[in-house]
Amino acid sequence: MQNRTFTADAAPGDEVTVAGWVHEVRDLGGIAFLIVRDKSGKIQIKLEEDSMDDELVETGLDVARESVISVSGSVKEEPRAPTDVEILPESIEVLAESDTELPLDPSGKVDAELSTRLDNRTLDLRKGEVKAVFEIRSEILRSVRAAFRDLGCTEINTPKIVATGTEGGTELFPITYFGEEAFMNQSPQLFKQLMVGSGLERVFEIGPIFRAEEHNTPRHLNEATSIDFESAFVDHTEAMDACEHVVKSAYEGVAANCESALETLGLTEEFEVPDGELPRLTYEEAIERINATGELDEQLVWGDDLPTEGERALGDDVGSHYFITDWPSEIKPFYIKDHDDDEQLSTGFDMMHPRMELVSGGQREHRYEHLVAGFEQQGLDPDQFEYYTKMFKYGMPPHAGWGLGGERLVMTMLGLENIREAVLFPRDRQRLSP
Repeated sequence: MQNRTFTADAAPGDEVTVAGWVHEVRDLGGIAFLIVRDKSGKIQIKLEEDSMDDELVETGLDVARESVISVSGSVKEEPRAPTDVEILPESIEVLAESDTELPLDPSGKVDAELSTRLDNRTLDLRKGEVKAVFEIRSEILRSVRAAFRDLGCTEINTPKIVATGTEGGTELFPITYFGEEAFMNQSPQLFKQLMVGSGLERVFEIGPIFRAEEHNTPRHLNEATSIDFESAFVDHTEAMDACEHVVKSAYEGVAANCESALETLGLTEEFEVPDGELPRLTYEEAIERINATGELDEQLVWGDDLPTEGERALGDDVGSHYFITDWPSEIKPFYIKDHDDDEQLSTGFDMMHPRMELVSGGQREHRYEHLVAGFEQQGLDPDQFEYYTKMFKYGMPPHAGWGLGGERLVMTMLGLENIREAVLFPRDRQRLSP
């Protein structure tokens, strides 16, 4: 529609054609109003039985909510209208009729269960609050890409169908690949490491990952978006610096470019960009602080992974984003390098939001013999990863990196209750469609 005007751009005195969805119909007897909604907002259409063509008025009164219509007419100032203007129509064309029985209310006046919303995601996104989440998600990804380019990264795309998993055969979705067994990739980890050994040196990727975890929680998905960074000639501390830069850039981009969406979500006053250098706690300090809160039934000891309730207790204690560093080697993957002066201590780190983990990373083991030994220590067969390990024979530089959960970033930034609200069509144990 070449002559289409968005509702937000309609100004008094304009002759316009707007097109969108019928948000509401109000028949007051003798006079009626249609509220038409498009991506930019809403506008009121005034229908007067005494002064307008009967067929025009009848078309406007008979149209069902959520039908798609095109309206041409003149824009008049009207302080009583929702947006202070209204259109006096000269023509109304119904482009697509809607059923009168809707599975949910796009106006938001009647709440729907999350499962109903996800079953009818197209209708769900017609609600301003839901649309705002994905406008912000889009800005997060734009800002993240810009931040990576600030850091001199090259964007890459790695395979999502692989012969072996990043960390062995667990938590993988098997598929048949031309008669052979293959898997949906659980991480770009091994491929992005290979790229830092190439002429690219510093890379990032934003793409899907697949985890066959049987979790059924508000913060786990089986298909998620991973935001990954890997760089040659940096250590774990420099990788954490890059992580801070990227996450803060995401917040800054939303603050600068999503004012309307934040207002729709009621977050304008409380939205804060992380400020200053984020706290960096060692694993040992973290378990000491968790134990000191008294929130756990049993005290944590060295070597324990942090339970969800422990993460929450520590998050409440810290009160901001923070890092946990120097994890025990035994609970980090084989590719995480140990400290040179203490083999029991890894260079692994996690970035935490007070609610949950966002990022996992560390310095990588770049020495061939040590890498192969790490496979064997974790019960993995190095021969299955020969495509990966052999490249470490040909000059692999010291390197470090991390992976950030895209949906978790959106969820924690906006205070969403369920991670499924941060993805258009979530995949979990119960949901494979739509």
